[in-house]
Amino acid sequence: MPRPWEPVLDALVRERYPRLIARAVLVTATHADAEDLVQDALVATFASRARFTHVAAAEQYVRRVIVTRSVDRARTAQAERRALARTSARPVPTGEVELQGLERDVVAALRDLPPRQRACVVLRHLDDVSVTETARLLGLSEGAVKRYTAEGSARLQQRLGATTAVVDQHVRVELVGTEEARRD
Repeated sequence: MPRPWEPVLDALVRERYPRLIARAVLVTATHADAEDLVQDALVATFASRARFTHVAAAEQYVRRVIVTRSVDRARTAQAERRALARTSARPVPTGEVELQGLERDVVAALRDLPPRQRACVVLRHLDDVSVTETARLLGLSEGAVKRYTAEGSARLQQRLGATTAVVDQHVRVELVGTEEARRD
């Protein structure tokens, strides 16, 4: 007899796996690392007695686990690099995902961001997660999330040559009565 969460896991992998991989590529920049990250996120999510009844809810949770696990991996990788530097070992380069045009530029720009900035930018702008929820997921203060998001976004804009339009913030809005609105 299948466990209650198994059909949700099966449907999630069958229907949404490519999207999960695409999301993971944004925070890891290599396809192989993205696949490992998605597998880790799925195991972490469903090994803890997940109680998801809908695929969409499970996908959203797994997407957030992907980002938090990527930050953890970046921290571990940084510690490993320091240890390797102390022992004079050289890391072996990994293969990159072959992307074209803007995709390649965006992934490269994201890869150049520090891990916390990258995680905040992905959660806030790509996953549309609130500042409060991002802070909770990453174990940061809301102010730190705002700072990392702003700094990461600014670095991405600079790297990609993007500009933002300045909008007049002093737009005057006046409420008018129904009769007055009908006359105009």
